Order: sequence, then C-alpha cells, then structure tokens
Amino acid sequence: MLENHGHKIVKLSSANTYSYKKVDVPLKRYVEQIMKPQTLDTMGNETMYWFGDNNYTEWEELFNIYNPPPYSLPQHSGVYSFGVAGAGTGVPFHFHGPGFAEVIYGRKRWFLYPPHQQPKFNPDKTTLHWLIEDYPTLSGPEMPYECTLYPGEAIYFPDHWWHGTLNLDSSVFISTFLSP
Repeated sequence: MLENHGHKIVKLSSANTYSYKKVDVPLKRYVEQIMKPQTLDTMGNETMYWFGDNNYTEWEELFNIYNPPPYSLPQHSGVYSFGVAGAGTGVPFHFHGPGFAEVIYGRKRWFLYPPHQQPKFNPDKTTLHWLIEDYPTLSGPEMPYECTLYPGEAIYFPDHWWHGTLNLDSSVFISTFLSP
C-alpha cells in the first residue's frame, strides 16, 4: 500500500470524542512516523488517527475494489470511510447515524450502549484509558455490549447508539455510514 499510495494525502483526526483537530499528511509519513501503538501517556485529543474524512477522488481506486458485506438498511445509502490505525488506538464513546464497520486487517474491539444509556467517560481520554481505568469498575447494567471483530467480520451500529472502539493490533478497516 505504501509503495502505490504512500504519496497520497490522508486527513488525520484527533482520537477523542469530538475529533475537532484535523491534519493532512502523506500516508507514508502517517504510517512511518505518526501511527504508533497508543500509550497511557497520550490523551485522545493528542493522538492523530486516520479514520474517515477520505478524499474519494484520490482513494477511488481502493474504494472501487472494496467488496462490501451483503447488508443494507432499507431506504438508506452508504458513504465509505477508510482507516488505518496503530495498536491501542481507537475512538472514545460517541454516536451518529447508523452504519456498518468491517475489519480488513487486524482486530478491533467494540463497546456499545443504547441511546438512553450514556456511558461515563472523559471525552479527551482514549478508549485505552477508559478500558484500563473505568471498565474494571463497571458491573451489571453499566456493562456495555461488546465484541471483537476479526478480518472479514462486520458490525452494524444502530442510529444514535454510543460506541467506542479499540484497535487491538495495527488494523485496516472500513465503515459504511448510512443516511436516508
């Protein structure tokens, strides 16, 4: 991928709940210098992560060879979001419209809560912080729904469900965001 696409620009977002900070860098620089395993010394708002905000013209070649899972939501169309991330990174709890996410390489752990059950979390801390500091204190109804996706597996995330993700390995993934 670096050989063919390393010169292309990727838009990185801060890996916190709001993802306001954006930075454009060549893919090669992201993979070789920025994409590292997450440590507890770095906050989510300081971690730059490639997940979405894709330039569809520049990345059209990859989107065209993607064979999406055979799932759909009636009367909705999808927009793809491609990403590559280091181990221990992810996006803390947030919500948006419905969609699907698929792991192409690596493993990604998902934590989900229904819309009426907002999880307790610091929006600027990483999912790794939450997993180590907060998750062990949860019990019973405070526990999230959770699963780990492996290559070729997909998950559907319903409309307005809270979800946080954690890349267990360096991973490559694609999400399909659905809109009416």
